Amino acid sequence: MGQAMGTYVNRRILDPEYTPNQDEFTRIDPQYGFLEGRKPRVMVATVEEMDAAQIAPRNRDYCAHYLIRFKACKKRNFPFVTRCSHEKHDWDYCLYEDFVLRMKEFEREKRLLQRQKRKGLPGVSGQPEAA
Repeated sequence: MGQAMGTYVNRRILDPEYTPNQDEFTRIDPQYGFLEGRKPRVMVATVEEMDAAQIAPRNRDYCAHYLIRFKACKKRNFPFVTRCSHEKHDWDYCLYEDFVLRMKEFEREKRLLQRQKRKGLPGVSGQPEAA
C-alpha cells in the first residue's frame, strides 16, 4: 500500500509537470533519439474487416487481425471452441506485446522528462534538448 501511495504522490502531486500523462499524447517527439527513425506501426485489419467481424470499438487496435481470426475459428469450430486455443494465444500474445510497448514508451518519456528536469530546463517543450 505504501508504495502505491508514494507513487501517486510523486507523480500527481509533487512533480506533475515532469511525469507523463497516459491520457494525453506524448510531449516529446517520438523520433527523438532514433537516427534513422522508427518503423511505423500499421493496422493490419481494415475498418471494413472489423465491421464485418463485428469487432467492438474497444478491441479495434493493432491486434484486431488476430481477434478476427480467433472469432472466425470459434464460429467454424463451434461447439468445440477449445480447438481455437492457438488463435487465442496469438491474440493474447499480441495484446501483451502491445502493452509492453506502451509501458516502454511511458518509461522512455518519463526518463526524458526527468532528464530535462535534471538539466534545469524551464518547463517541458515539444522537443528535448540535444545531448
